[in-house]
Amino acid sequence: QVQLVESGGNWVQPGGSLRLTCAASGRISSSYGLAWFRQAPGKERAFVAGRWWWGGSPIYADSVKGRFTISRDSASNTVYLQMNSLKPEDTAVYYCAVSTGLYTDVGKYDYWGQGTQVTVSS
Repeated sequence: QVQLVESGGNWVQPGGSLRLTCAASGRISSSYGLAWFRQAPGKERAFVAGRWWWGGSPIYADSVKGRFTISRDSASNTVYLQMNSLKPEDTAVYYCAVSTGLYTDVGKYDYWGQGTQVTVSS
């Protein structure tokens, strides 16, 4: 079993930055994949960023490339999503997720956090 708890969501003005945190615990293999997804009101949950638990090159949705960065602190098993140059269209509930592989498909993830709200508006 894997437990995930997100935090760091907030209201921010356009152009601002936020860092989301996902505290992971439980049995996580180095071969697992971890990702951030988001779900805006009235829309389906969508892939944002992902990486292998052990490292390697991360992958990003086109809409966030160059603005968001996914990282992991191996000492604490904490996963981060640094979000810069935020736009109103980034407003959503953000979720971290873990799977036995690295995927962009929401249906392939087995473990989810409860989500954290990010609101970008002036």
